[in-house]
Amino acid sequence: MALTGRGRKAGGVGRTGKPNPVDVHVGGRVRLRRTLLGMSQEKLGEALGLTFQQVQKYERGANRIGASRLYDLSRVLDVPVSFFFDDMAPESDQGARAAALAESAGPSYEADPMAKRETLELVRAYYKVSNPAVRKRLFELAKALASSDSEKS
Repeated sequence: MALTGRGRKAGGVGRTGKPNPVDVHVGGRVRLRRTLLGMSQEKLGEALGLTFQQVQKYERGANRIGASRLYDLSRVLDVPVSFFFDDMAPESDQGARAAALAESAGPSYEADPMAKRETLELVRAYYKVSNPAVRKRLFELAKALASSDSEKS
């Protein structure tokens, strides 16, 4: 794979062999939205004219998503393009720049809790509760449980 003008390999993987943190974040947001919609990688790939393997690579950050593909993703997933960059930690951008300038690995980061399968399943289950009053009580219960846990710590 050839190096780009910025010292990174084409495809989103830098000289350290690790994906660019920005590409990982954008891919994670693609996965988050796809999963919230209950869409498989195969279905998303079909909608974009891609294989599910290519979707997997995008979601892992192994392959960089180009501007036109990002636009297509925003239309298929029914979100603005800016959605893919929401909640990006400032360290991601700094880490990407550092990785481009240095051989050493960039700063490590914790996975976004919103991208965890457990979180996605919880959100899906929450929205399956059809009664708005019950859903609101469930929400209040979750907040009360979180509050009582933080008071014990």
